[in-house]
Amino acid sequence: MVKIDCHDCTGCSECCHGLCNLIILDPYDIYQLETSEHQSFDELMQDKIELRVVEGLILPNLKPVPGTDHCAFLNEQGMCGIHKYRPGICRLYPLGRYYENHRLHYILQTEECVRGGKTKIKISKWLGIPRLPLYEQYILRYHDFLKDIREQAAQMSDEALKKLNMDLLETFFRSSYNKEIDFYEQFQVRMNQMEQKYIHIEN
Repeated sequence: MVKIDCHDCTGCSECCHGLCNLIILDPYDIYQLETSEHQSFDELMQDKIELRVVEGLILPNLKPVPGTDHCAFLNEQGMCGIHKYRPGICRLYPLGRYYENHRLHYILQTEECVRGGKTKIKISKWLGIPRLPLYEQYILRYHDFLKDIREQAAQMSDEALKKLNMDLLETFFRSSYNKEIDFYEQFQVRMNQMEQKYIHIEN
């Protein structure tokens, strides 16, 4: 139990302003956004998400509405228009997570959320992610992969690094996931492909 429940924010969207470039999206986030918006990755790239370099790797993040600092998914009432399908980092807030010894830990960032009147809630309920243990296994594997691949990338030529980033985007993001098949099964196949290509290789 942790004291973070803000009762669905009831109109407060403070955390949806000025933070879009910090909301780095993982493959499950993109799967959820494609499901919610009925759009492909490339279609989402038109006005909802964008790419930027994060520690040497090109990854997607949320995109603000042009000329503003607020998330493109906010509706006219100032509420999240994709609340059921919102990205993992959005679900966490104001929690954070860190990785140690191949384990995931949650921490409370006490100064992050400005809204008062919070009540206690279970972390699992706050996150609202179906099959949370399976999701946590997935996010741990993805995190460990990115950590390993960044070590590889630091030793790569510019040409090899470009190919890595193209493979990363194509494998995990641009190639749509089949909504009729379990996401985690599809992710495992794609992860195996990427690990075979890039982990424990000489550059």
